[in-house]
Amino acid sequence: MSNHNSLHLPVAICTLLNRLFRLPVHPFNLQSSGFKTYAEWQFDKGSQTIRFFLEKFSPDEIYMNKVLLDIGCGAAGKSLYYAASGAAFVYGADIVTSYMEEALRLARAKNLSDKFCFLIADAASLPLDSGSIDTVIMNDAMEHVADPEKVIAECARVLKPGGRLFINFPPYYHPYGAHLSDLIGIPWAHLLFSEKTLVRTYIRLASSLPDGDRRVALRMSRGDTEDLLHPATYEVKKIHVKTHHVVTPHIAYINKMTINRFNKLLLTQKLFLVEYRHDVPLRSFLKLPARLPVLKEALTKMSVAVLQKIPDLRPTETRSL
Repeated sequence: MSNHNSLHLPVAICTLLNRLFRLPVHPFNLQSSGFKTYAEWQFDKGSQTIRFFLEKFSPDEIYMNKVLLDIGCGAAGKSLYYAASGAAFVYGADIVTSYMEEALRLARAKNLSDKFCFLIADAASLPLDSGSIDTVIMNDAMEHVADPEKVIAECARVLKPGGRLFINFPPYYHPYGAHLSDLIGIPWAHLLFSEKTLVRTYIRLASSLPDGDRRVALRMSRGDTEDLLHPATYEVKKIHVKTHHVVTPHIAYINKMTINRFNKLLLTQKLFLVEYRHDVPLRSFLKLPARLPVLKEALTKMSVAVLQKIPDLRPTETRSL
């Protein structure tokens, strides 16, 4: 078998297997079909972003009359849901600059512009004053941040003493933990195929879509790189725009956060009290097997935690907008 064919074979197998599975509902596909925008989808699903906290905390305790920070807000539909539901003011923070226009458009449509601000910012270095935030929400964001430990510390800085950080995220070994399910619907695809194969398959599937370039840039790009796509093998080489060195292609959209890694993070941080910790199984009938260490990572739908900033912790730094 030639090297050219050996490059093709895993991608061909992955592509064929993918045809056997229906894609889960995904906002990127809803937007590309013209059904609703990403921001509108987020707004409509806003109540679901806090449902895993409601066993212990009421919506009033989470956001009512509070200054709230939504980290990893995407197009900020969920941020605007909090604003519409009684938050005093909401900051939505994301590093994807293209989301800002969509977020501000929805804010105007919902008459919420006076209660919302979109921050193009790294969650590890926020342009907010110390002690200025009542509540931080990280909904489906912990698995995306580049430096989780620094993000936790930054949340502590911007929170008022006694303020809370609400976290929920799907762990890496979740059936769609590779975060490619807008185009690859194979459950646990990242356990069945190498990352290189998934990258090539995703790009191959995206190549026929009008927004394919944007999706690939979001999933695969990080930093000062540009893509060179081989039209026959769908192999991507990432070239640093300054040094021209080849960067190994990878899924840069996630940090592969596992339950085990998250628990270690909670144990080692010294800035918060852990008020609530829970792992939600994929299905209720999987509750017992999902408790087994060997199966827990793969059978967990969502890892959930609520942290309270230690009340006597004083902010030491200020950053202005």
